[in-house]
Amino acid sequence: MIEILEKRRQAAGTRRPPAEPATNDRGVPELGSDIEALPQRLITKALTIRRVEERLLILFAEGQLSGTVHTCIGQEWIAVAVAECLQRGDYIFSNHRGHGHYLAWSDDLDGFFAELMGRVTGVCGGRGGSQHLCKDGFFSNGIQGGIVPVSAGLAMAQKLEAEDGIAVVFIGDGTLGQGVVYETMNLAAKWSLPLVIVVEDNGIAQSTASTETLAGSIKNRARAFGIDYSQADTWDVPHLLETADTVMRNVREDRRPMVLHVKTDRLKAHSKGDDDRDQEQIAAFVRRDVLGRILAKNDPQTTKTLDAIDGRIQRAVFRASEAASTTVEQSAPQTQYIQSPEWQPVQFASRKVVEAIRGALAEILDRDERAILLGEDLCDPYGGAFKVTSGLSRRFGDRVYNTPISEAALVGLGNGLALAGYHPIVEIMFNDFLMLAADQFINHAAKFAWMFNEQVRVPLVIRTPAGGYRGYGPTHSQCLEKHLLGLPGTRVLALHHRWCPGRLYHDLLADIDRPTLVIENKTLYGRQVDSVSPQGYSLSATTAMFPTVRFAPEADHQLTIVAYGGMASLVEAAAKVLWETEELACDVLMPTQLYPLDYAPMIESVRRTGRLLVVEEGQGFAGFGSELIAALTCDPRTGTFQANRLCAAEHPIPAAKTAEGQALPDNDQIVQAAKRLVLGRISG
Repeated sequence: MIEILEKRRQAAGTRRPPAEPATNDRGVPELGSDIEALPQRLITKALTIRRVEERLLILFAEGQLSGTVHTCIGQEWIAVAVAECLQRGDYIFSNHRGHGHYLAWSDDLDGFFAELMGRVTGVCGGRGGSQHLCKDGFFSNGIQGGIVPVSAGLAMAQKLEAEDGIAVVFIGDGTLGQGVVYETMNLAAKWSLPLVIVVEDNGIAQSTASTETLAGSIKNRARAFGIDYSQADTWDVPHLLETADTVMRNVREDRRPMVLHVKTDRLKAHSKGDDDRDQEQIAAFVRRDVLGRILAKNDPQTTKTLDAIDGRIQRAVFRASEAASTTVEQSAPQTQYIQSPEWQPVQFASRKVVEAIRGALAEILDRDERAILLGEDLCDPYGGAFKVTSGLSRRFGDRVYNTPISEAALVGLGNGLALAGYHPIVEIMFNDFLMLAADQFINHAAKFAWMFNEQVRVPLVIRTPAGGYRGYGPTHSQCLEKHLLGLPGTRVLALHHRWCPGRLYHDLLADIDRPTLVIENKTLYGRQVDSVSPQGYSLSATTAMFPTVRFAPEADHQLTIVAYGGMASLVEAAAKVLWETEELACDVLMPTQLYPLDYAPMIESVRRTGRLLVVEEGQGFAGFGSELIAALTCDPRTGTFQANRLCAAEHPIPAAKTAEGQALPDNDQIVQAAKRLVLGRISG
């Protein structure tokens, strides 16, 4: 069985299934009889992982580590077997118990120890720590399940490159409770992605045995999606090595996903010392541990190897302890504070919004070969729920993808493509479905660049239609973007009628540097928008790439009104009524970028008017308006001012037209709210 290890770098032979491991009369896998035949370099690699993990537990007890430490003691051979089959250019995504995977791939003791000890010389500058490592195509994140679609995105990038690279993701048996795993299996199988899902099955998820939580079999879960499955264990290492080699080679050659299911034992606690398992059970695990058997032989060669390993570890720990501790300098605030904003005229040609977006996407796809559109029902003849992508699949068929109804997997796939240098533009059909993918935006896209110490970028765009006034009812009419405001490292934009939507997308994709959510209000799609302002009114914008636009009569302003998205046009219409009927001059500010927010135009305006009305279509509690009012209140430059908010009613949005109109802000409500603030009355 060992001979394959010496031949694996030669040209691949005929595909063959791995042999089944031997078992005793009770069905328990027996220890391999040919331990002595294992290559010394693989034994050294496995022993290195074991000794590193043991040293981490000591360092933690000594107070030199903080947080948590999830060791892979007992599971080392999985990392060794998989790493042995990988090539430079492959992608590896690991989880919270990923030390062994990282070390088997990189052999980077210095960067590893420095990272876990919180030093600037760490592989991620000390930012990521134990669960968040990144180097040379290796990534890890502690979010169970969520890493699987990201890995599929990396595999899709490998497929698009038309070479022989693959992606590998390590999960545990406990992770099989996550629905996004199956969303991803479906996508990976349907699109023939070169993805290996390694299931490290130690029979327990933190403290709960998998026998309590998993129905059916892991094998049948894979087979249900037409994914080939192989099984091995860490008690018969030669068989594990051969099985891993066969799986990796098959995926590399056939460009299809496979599941490698490896049964193993976790010899230590889930994290540090939180182990309440039966000690007799653990003792049985120890007895069949291959590395333990090797160490028990007290072989002179093994002793020499251990001395060398311990020396490397000691030197790495010493160098880490001598390095500077990681600190985070107070970075520039995500929100921008500029004393006096500069204004410029707004000029763009009249065009229907849906056509402007479609035209921009077509030009982006035409000029950028790494741009990809992903979403539900995007392709022709349907062309998207709101026809934004109509015609694009006919023109750019190989880069416009219809996806299953799998929002989490869809955005995760985009994350992986973005990590690999592509520019995915993902459509979530309705804003209401955005929360199904919240984990991917919050715990993956928003975190990767910073926690990996800026080694990567995530140029991901998520487009989503939002808002009501269409009669779609409680679950297809919401504005939920407030839940994704305030995530450092991200951007949230909102289209409105006074800034060219095509220009917004051109500017965004020209040099995208962070994951960006774009809110497209449904009522805008069919509108003809332009930069023409009525006589007696001015239209201007700040000089930012995604500016705040000002609409106001040429007069001394008595009230500042802030609105974004679909509310902007309502507020503009109300401001005209107020000026023409009451001679009440409103300074209407329409931000295009909601986060990070440029407060300067609001501060400058409210300082002059002394009054602020914020109009938003979503729920008011903990919303954009409350944050804006709080921020301006805290800024001494704003001065004293009165404020109010106008938002949706505090109940779900009805489908019935009359009831929906009562639930959402309208022109009259805006007029009355403005009068109340300025004139102290609501009618007249």
